[in-house]
Amino acid sequence: MCVLCKMERKMEENVRDPDTGVEAGGEDSLVGNVSKLQVTPPGYTGLPRKGHLVFDACFESGNLGRVDYISEFEFDLFIRPDTCNPRFRVWFNFSVENVRESQRVIFNVVNFSKTKSLYRDGMSPVVKSTSRPKWQRLPAKNVYYYRCPDHRKNYVMSFAFCFDKEDDVYQFAYCYPYTYSRLQHYLDSLEKRNLDYFQRELLGLSVQQRRLDLLTVTSRANLRPGADKKVVFLTARVHPGESPASFVCQGVIDFLVSQNPVARVLRDHVVFKIVPMLNPDGVYLGNYRCSLMGFDLNRHWQDPSPWAHPTLHAVKQLIVGMNDDPRVSLEFYIDVHAHSTMMNGFMYGNVFEEEERVHRQAVFPRLVCHNAPDFSFSSTSFNRDVVKAGTGRRFLGGLLDDTSYCYTLEVSFYSYMAGVSSVPVPYTEETYMKLGRNVSRTFLDYYRLNNLITDNSLTHIGLTHIGRDVLSYGRLANGQRGLQDGRKSEKRGSGNRGDC
Repeated sequence: MCVLCKMERKMEENVRDPDTGVEAGGEDSLVGNVSKLQVTPPGYTGLPRKGHLVFDACFESGNLGRVDYISEFEFDLFIRPDTCNPRFRVWFNFSVENVRESQRVIFNVVNFSKTKSLYRDGMSPVVKSTSRPKWQRLPAKNVYYYRCPDHRKNYVMSFAFCFDKEDDVYQFAYCYPYTYSRLQHYLDSLEKRNLDYFQRELLGLSVQQRRLDLLTVTSRANLRPGADKKVVFLTARVHPGESPASFVCQGVIDFLVSQNPVARVLRDHVVFKIVPMLNPDGVYLGNYRCSLMGFDLNRHWQDPSPWAHPTLHAVKQLIVGMNDDPRVSLEFYIDVHAHSTMMNGFMYGNVFEEEERVHRQAVFPRLVCHNAPDFSFSSTSFNRDVVKAGTGRRFLGGLLDDTSYCYTLEVSFYSYMAGVSSVPVPYTEETYMKLGRNVSRTFLDYYRLNNLITDNSLTHIGLTHIGRDVLSYGRLANGQRGLQDGRKSEKRGSGNRGDC
């Protein structure tokens, strides 16, 4: 049994009301996940029956801290806060069994720590079951998001569900889970292919001794001693509950190791360094934003501790070392996140005093916008908020020279707008990965390697589609607007109120 489950079980022994089975300590005392918790009506003394639901979150990336019985049709659910940090209660992931066929229920998630949410815009939880193992979004019409006076005027997300198979175990989650174990199985399978342009290294270990993997994707010629290297560095899952970031990251990796002619050309000209999971402990534990010790790692880039933030410390040391190597040109740092209040994919960039650098920084997001139909340049903003000073994008933007560009790549937890349609299209695991593939393709355009591809249908855009000025860095089309957008973002503080 995991540590959190042992803590939760001990807490149950101490603070549960003997008559109702309800935890007496309140939501602030939640320290662990429910473990095979059977919820029966108050005062019920007989043997449990079918329909007396059994809740469990004592599994990898699980999160459910408490269940209150309201009626046989309704249950209040409490998210367990991030370990060692009660501020963050967003991610949930739990299973339900011992259901009755055609049993209809309403689940109320009552203690979100954030008020603004895509749930108010049509987002819905995802569900799978034993007989239907593919995750699906619940119908939006069955989901309600509202301020509830019965719960300290917190916002509550209620969803209705009908169980249809008595022998199935059902699992519900905030968004499509992507666990630490899933990543390890994926990387193991890549290693077994013995690709001569793929390398996996152990960069370090987390506090709980989980792997911090570093992937290198490039042709062997680029790794020979003394070779000059153009490096693109990508990281993901510094915030563990932002699972879409892992699907985007896998899309990047899948494309770069593929036999697509675009991927081959990119491997010949660029060294891709990827850290797919910066916060493996937080992911494993089912946290939303923090590490095991309660730290938001994306606020500690300036001075990470080797014992409190070992994964961040290892990545920073590697990047600093690469930056000091005269044969390495670290041209991009991209940190992949998921956003809880906005739609589409988009980017955050930095603000600089030099107008030409501002123009050059806007090139890559503009190119992504042409390659990825779900990417929004209008949502992309450039800012230097004080509260974001400890992020990877901000810190490395100040550390690296003026030929390097640092971005946060955000993707919505929920949906994107396709073309001129006003109807949002919910993301799936596959469309998250597709965004990753399209971001990868964009480097072909950025480095002007299109002429090396004989089949033009394999590239999304060329110079003729967007004009040579976009790739003439100092003469970016509409560049002055990009500069103005950056200054506006700076004035209004957090710009798009980013999650990063």
